[in-house]
Amino acid sequence: MSGRDFKIGIISEEEFFQEIHELAVQADQGLFPEKPVERVYFGDMKTFLEYITPKRFTLLDTLHKAGAMTIYALAKLLHRHYKNVHNDVKALESIGLVEKDEAGRYVVPWEEITASTRLAA
Repeated sequence: MSGRDFKIGIISEEEFFQEIHELAVQADQGLFPEKPVERVYFGDMKTFLEYITPKRFTLLDTLHKAGAMTIYALAKLLHRHYKNVHNDVKALESIGLVEKDEAGRYVVPWEEITASTRLAA
């Protein structure tokens, strides 16, 4: 594994731009993270839950443990219909949680996926 991390968050547009600003200031000062953390943010819990469903989380966990495979092989392993697994893989790929390897198989390249949200004040 590559040791890459992925961060998922539910934050406001204001918080998003504040984080980008802080990262830009650090970069201007020559300060860079020890290892890159790729991220995707959602504006609300409803949208987050449309992408990260319990079945998709199980798919991520299974694919990470099993290693690179085709959608067909993953569907068999999960005992799910090919079409449903295909749709889930494509949704997860669209937000960067699943990638294709050189052979065209799907893989979860992340060592750690961190999700966070703030509770309303």
